Amino acid sequence: MKLKYLYQIPLCIGLVAVLHSCSKKLDITPQGAPTSSTYWRTEQDAQLGVNAMYAYLDQDNFYGRGLFWFINASDDMVTGRVKPEADNIRNFNSSYIGGSYMEPQWQWRYAIIRSANDVIRHVPTMSIDEAKKKQFLGEAYFNSGLMYFQLAANYGDSRQGVPLVTRENMDDSKATPRAENVTVNYNYIISELKNAAQNLSHIEDMSTDNYGRPHKVAAWGYLAKTYLYMKDYANAILYADSVINQGNRDLLSDFGDVFKAENNYSKEYVWSALATPGGSGGWGSILPGVMLENKGWGKYNGWGYYMPTKELYDAYVSGDKRRDITILKPGDHFTYFGDDMVYSSLNSLSGYQFRKYMDPFKYKDAVGTTVSPNGDNPTTNLNVPLMRFAEVLLIKAEAAIMLKGAGTGDTELNRIRVRAGLSPKTGMTMEDLKRERRCELTGEFADRHRDLVRWGDASAAYAIPAHGSNGQVVWPARKFDPIVNAVWAVPQKEIDNSGGVIKQNAGW
Repeated sequence: MKLKYLYQIPLCIGLVAVLHSCSKKLDITPQGAPTSSTYWRTEQDAQLGVNAMYAYLDQDNFYGRGLFWFINASDDMVTGRVKPEADNIRNFNSSYIGGSYMEPQWQWRYAIIRSANDVIRHVPTMSIDEAKKKQFLGEAYFNSGLMYFQLAANYGDSRQGVPLVTRENMDDSKATPRAENVTVNYNYIISELKNAAQNLSHIEDMSTDNYGRPHKVAAWGYLAKTYLYMKDYANAILYADSVINQGNRDLLSDFGDVFKAENNYSKEYVWSALATPGGSGGWGSILPGVMLENKGWGKYNGWGYYMPTKELYDAYVSGDKRRDITILKPGDHFTYFGDDMVYSSLNSLSGYQFRKYMDPFKYKDAVGTTVSPNGDNPTTNLNVPLMRFAEVLLIKAEAAIMLKGAGTGDTELNRIRVRAGLSPKTGMTMEDLKRERRCELTGEFADRHRDLVRWGDASAAYAIPAHGSNGQVVWPARKFDPIVNAVWAVPQKEIDNSGGVIKQNAGW
């Protein structure tokens, strides 16, 4: 997305106030605003309304930490340094409820959904360019579907879904109860994403200053993932094939090149968390800085979270090129602010660090160029992947194996294995799929924890202590109750603001 749009986004928050008047449904508290009777008249009005959907992406707990605290519960990483709220999340301890990390997650996502609903409600009747109208509507449907996917996957199950705030009920002053179950949510998500795909262009047909906005293939990718989570494997294959055969996407030849800013919009890109070091303090995802050594060896304010475990390191087989691109271990050489350094952590709980997102920090003049001058908001010029082509291949492979048995995902899995420097295999099973998905996507928003939960593997995985690079236990075994912990706790303020209409997940 062209940087000028990013800098306009804070101005867009204001237009949501009266347009979104506050309600008891959820804690959505937009600020500032014209009235809907004086708005939605010009193409500029519509563009600002669309841009308002992206305002919350600059929150450091959106794609910088936020839902990544849930991913941190996996066996791939540990918190990195002592942080009580984060540790309680990882330990499935309800004491984290009410804390600052997770309480805003619903508020922000429902605010985006509300902005999307406003666009979908008003833009169709506006007298503006038809191509622009389709793009605006496509963006709104996509953002609605994606936000609901993130909410439903983390908080919904067969007992309760998440509230569906729609164009029809969004003005209701009464609280919106939770959907009957997560399937209701997934069906709504599918409808939104299909509408998105129908309206959006391929990225190749977009101007470069609109890169970073939703495109058709991103909608197909999330349709495939939604169907996979629903265990509708035939449709997961259908939409994965749409990406593979019609999406003009492919794997980059070098795994390491995926995580370089010059490849933010490469053929492997499907969808990412935008970021820039520009301006006075940067904008967007801060995940690379969050994963950097705490205090950054005196050169930059890294935050020191999400450190890999020995279990993850040992999951890579001999010859797998991805391991050394993904993880820094003691004694590894790397370039940092123009200097050759030998990795040794002063405070990583595990003694390892993720290397995937280190490229912006290698340049001598990185500050203000590839990393933000504000270490308290450590954005970079690297867009962190939310979905890339490799995950689409893995979605298809998993769906094929689940639907038709061993060997039916070999084509897709071997594309990933060969790039990793491994020999092709035949007759690959779910165990092969699980290993490839782990080694390919670790440290990304693909969500290892959610994978373990949906595969039924979380209880066994978390019953094993996590170890550091020296072989010592760095995190004790944890008890995971699949009846309770398969979903996360609803933010307490959403329950309170609804007057109890929104119910907590059982057991939390």
